[in-house]
Amino acid sequence: MGDRLQPLLAGVVTAVVGFASSFTVVLAGLRAVGASEAQAASGLLTVSVAAGICATWLGLRHRMPIAIAWSTPGAALLVATGPVPGGWPAAVGAFALCGLLIVTAGLFPALGRAVAAIPAPVAAAMLAGVLLPLCTAPVRALVEVPALAAPVIVTWLVLHRLAPRWAVPAALVAAAVVIALTTSGVGVALGDLRPVVSPTVPAFTLPAVIGLALPLFLVTMAAQNVPGTAVLRGFGYRPPLAPALRATGLASALGAATGGHAVNLAAITAALAAGPDAHPDPDRRWIASVTAGVGLALLGLGAGAATTLVLLSPPVLIEAVAGLALLGALAGALSAALSAPPAPAAPLVPVTPPAPAAPLVPATPGPASTALPASVTPVLPAPASTALPAPASTALPGSASTALPEPTTATASVVISDPRSREAAVVTFVVTASGVSLLGVGGAFWGLVAGWLMLLLFRRRRPVPAA
Repeated sequence: MGDRLQPLLAGVVTAVVGFASSFTVVLAGLRAVGASEAQAASGLLTVSVAAGICATWLGLRHRMPIAIAWSTPGAALLVATGPVPGGWPAAVGAFALCGLLIVTAGLFPALGRAVAAIPAPVAAAMLAGVLLPLCTAPVRALVEVPALAAPVIVTWLVLHRLAPRWAVPAALVAAAVVIALTTSGVGVALGDLRPVVSPTVPAFTLPAVIGLALPLFLVTMAAQNVPGTAVLRGFGYRPPLAPALRATGLASALGAATGGHAVNLAAITAALAAGPDAHPDPDRRWIASVTAGVGLALLGLGAGAATTLVLLSPPVLIEAVAGLALLGALAGALSAALSAPPAPAAPLVPVTPPAPAAPLVPATPGPASTALPASVTPVLPAPASTALPAPASTALPGSASTALPEPTTATASVVISDPRSREAAVVTFVVTASGVSLLGVGGAFWGLVAGWLMLLLFRRRRPVPAA
């Protein structure tokens, strides 16, 4: 019994965490590109059920913990894009085209390899730019509706310190509580809580294709499918990428008419189903992903209630919960964008002028026949092994062409080496970038204060030395 209970519980946790931590991002994204309340609820229901069906099918077919989720970065992209020419029908057409492109990537591996060939820093920087507007929402909410936002943010901070996996769901519960205490619920009918399916005839416009369909495809592939594959490989699996792309792409294309934007391999919650916590035996972990798929589909039936919760609250408060859910993704994107040094940098160092200087010394005229060996053996090998690396770190950065990148890379490496410092740095960046002014003081000061408080909150106590 316990052999089956562990992966079942892991699957339930995966479904709950995956749904609760980012459904607000999906609703915010669909509303941003023109969906009504009913259409947004239909879209959330669609991607939940589509992801659940794909996860169940792929898990049973390949006996692998292939977790499927909606495209959270894709939903954040919808928020950043906003209304498209042609309105909601044009956005639906872009969703359908994105699904067809994913299917094409599964049919023609060259397309998938082309997306994977995008330089990692470039893809990460694009993702960071997409996530930034939502990640500043907690700061804006704290200024605009402090009485509602403060309990949510404090709850997130406490759980992020004690049980990080449940920090965002707990923040969502806190948001629901403050909404219930501050609103009367007038205007909410029982029918609003039922699942709703609202079909839309797709329209295809060139601005929506270029401005939404293609970026959505690239973000979904680069930020979800490629990392999701890497997570599975990291746990020793050889995931069937082509069948997974075909299944999720087809589900995305079919679900577009009812508002679904995209489903894909899970990247954020993939480790919950594929890791050893799901089951010690890797051959039994597929039960967790199948359970997660069934659970996600069932949770999708509550899309109407979730949408109603969003409607009862100030928009910035729900965006704040979504921003808290994406802070970790923003931290990873910024780290990946800044930490990877340019590929040509390493091979260029040995080509510097000091390298050919060594063979030129023995070519001096012959009168110094006895002095040359003395200078060749003790002196020349030393510069070859110790002097050349020095310009790469000290001399070259002094030039005008390399002075800027070197400090950036060095700073990033220091921040990335400690995850706690990385989170504090991202919080500082987000608060500063929000541009808010509180008590007449600008965002730069509050950014420093927020970063310092994060460092103080997550500072570990030094171990007491044994007597």
